[in-house]
Amino acid sequence: MFTLVAATLFTASFLLAAGTIGWMFLTYHDKMVAALLFKPIPQEPPVYHIRINRPRVRLTQVRHAPARTGAYAA
Repeated sequence: MFTLVAATLFTASFLLAAGTIGWMFLTYHDKMVAALLFKPIPQEPPVYHIRINRPRVRLTQVRHAPARTGAYAA
């Protein structure tokens, strides 16, 4: 009698576990496929090569203020 009860409980628990696993696969199938196909974000940041062009001021374009003369000159 004990063997029959133990076998019944074992079989019932095995079927419950198998049913739970099957139900989880059916429910989360899309999420599992998405997780397997996910491409991770690269760890190194992208490097942008930007050339900065700053035209220099030519000496002929520089204008100097006239020199101060007189009583107020410093």
